[in-house]
Amino acid sequence: MKKKDIPQDPSVLDNFTKEVSYVTDDDGKYTTGLSRGWEVKASALDVSWENIKSRVSEARDKVMQGKASPVLFFMELRIMDIPTLAAYTGYWRWTVKRHFKPGPFRRMSVNRLKKYTEVFEISIDDLRNFETNPEIGETYLKGLEKSSK
Repeated sequence: MKKKDIPQDPSVLDNFTKEVSYVTDDDGKYTTGLSRGWEVKASALDVSWENIKSRVSEARDKVMQGKASPVLFFMELRIMDIPTLAAYTGYWRWTVKRHFKPGPFRRMSVNRLKKYTEVFEISIDDLRNFETNPEIGETYLKGLEKSSK
C-alpha cells in the first residue's frame, strides 16, 4: 500500500490512538504511516463497544436489584473477566465469584475492599455505597459513554 492510500476513516479510538501501518513511499521504500482507522475495523469496534456497554449496564441493573455486588459492575466496567480480576487481586477465582454475591460482599473487611479499589482505581466509598447511591453508577456509565465516542 502506498503512504497516500492509508485509510483515514474515523473510529471509536480516534481520540486515543493511531495505528501504525507499513507502507511504501514514492521511491518504493518501506516506511511507516499513521492511520486513524478504516471502516471495517471501525464497525467491528463499534459492535464491541456496544457489547461492553450492554454488559456494564446489565451488571449495574443486577447490583441495583440486589442480585449482585458492585464488584461485578466494576469488573465489567474495567473490561475484565474473573481470571483477570483474580490475578490482579490475588484472590482465588471462586473467592471473586463469591464476592459477586451481595451478602458476602457486605461482610468483606476494609483490607479486602482495598484490593478491589486499587484494581478498579476507585474509592472505598464508591464501592461500598454503589447500591444506595445510583448517581455513582451513572457517573461511571457516563465515563464509559464518553470514552466510546
